[in-house]
Amino acid sequence: MDRRSFITTASLGSAAMVSAFNIPAFTKGNKIKTGLIGCGWYGMVDIEAALKTGDVEVTAICDVDSQHLEDSADKLEKLQGSRPKTYKNYEELLDQRGLEAVFIATPPHWHALQFIAACQKGLDIYCEKPLSYDVREGQAMIKAAGETDNIVQIGFQRRQSKAFKEVKEFIATGKAGKVHMIEAQINYNPDVGDTTIQPPPPSLDWDMWCGPAPELDYRPSIGHLKWRLEKEYGNGHLVDWGIHHIDIIRVIMDFGIPSGFQATGGIYDLKGKITTPDTLNAAMTFEDVPVIWQHRLWGPGSVDKTYNNGIFFYGDKATVFAADNKMIVMPAGKNRQPEIMDIPTDNMQQQHVTAFIEAVKNRDKKRVACRIGDAFQSTAAVQLAMIAYYTGSQVKWNNDNETIPDNPVAAELLARPYRSKYLRPEV
Repeated sequence: MDRRSFITTASLGSAAMVSAFNIPAFTKGNKIKTGLIGCGWYGMVDIEAALKTGDVEVTAICDVDSQHLEDSADKLEKLQGSRPKTYKNYEELLDQRGLEAVFIATPPHWHALQFIAACQKGLDIYCEKPLSYDVREGQAMIKAAGETDNIVQIGFQRRQSKAFKEVKEFIATGKAGKVHMIEAQINYNPDVGDTTIQPPPPSLDWDMWCGPAPELDYRPSIGHLKWRLEKEYGNGHLVDWGIHHIDIIRVIMDFGIPSGFQATGGIYDLKGKITTPDTLNAAMTFEDVPVIWQHRLWGPGSVDKTYNNGIFFYGDKATVFAADNKMIVMPAGKNRQPEIMDIPTDNMQQQHVTAFIEAVKNRDKKRVACRIGDAFQSTAAVQLAMIAYYTGSQVKWNNDNETIPDNPVAAELLARPYRSKYLRPEV
């Protein structure tokens, strides 16, 4: 079978982890030729998971930080016995002969351009979440994927959680009764990093890192690892972390995309340090069920820390709390005690990446664990909630024509302008 080359983004791990891999010896012609776009932390998490399948050889990696490139190439050479070619420009990587697939793990403001370019090369793609920075980019990515026959999977790895699968079955079989309301939350105290404006590290091309997004003055608090709470690059905690819970709610309840959004909050504890809300309450209307998201990036959180990070499904027969590795059921009625079930999942990330590799190996899209259209709905949901927050308005979403009606200020935020030297993809 003639397979296309695989591009992946890598993360740096300790030397101790290298010996634990036990990666089978490479047999030429037997492995998926893979590349990497974005050699930072989570890119390497993805690629190490791919290598563990024994079906991948990483032949190319790309990053705008030369230190990332060198460190990742060194590690990959130890892991697989061959050194990948290194590139600063992702377009040059995509031109490498023999590539079959690509992992994209750059910050989300780069996803659309890199994804669409990879589609045009006919490569299979594993792209990290969120799918895109803005809604219209996501639509353009769906269009590009529809114009080729490549295999695409998006990195919502919590779909592999056994606990969430148990909750889905519990609710689907009617044991919770009619679910009338859902709440998801997280309390988290982030390490914001150094907010002092300063020159970027010599190894980092900051202009290229910013890409189509605005080029802000560099400070470590918006660069590597820390960009998630910067409005122009990560767009905040709901888009970065809350998106996992919104995605799982959609999976468990078989929901599409919400039709209405309202959001309140602000920057109270971290004022002057971040540019997205450290306190947020967002309401989304899914069909006839309201879904409430809240996060607090300060303080100790819930009285019972068990509930600091998870989802409450309020049914008329039972309340169900779901987290990555836990399910708690509180039946209706007096003097009833909660049933606490620990349901661990062995390495969700490994399972999610393996599903993609199996889909590529077998040319079988049914094995894909999160398709692009599905990922678009989860990503657009949190993007639209943030639009409601930024505009201080009620936002309605018309899914038939994919527009925000009767709210031109909010509608304008569906697509932000690119910097002049970059061209936005057409929808």
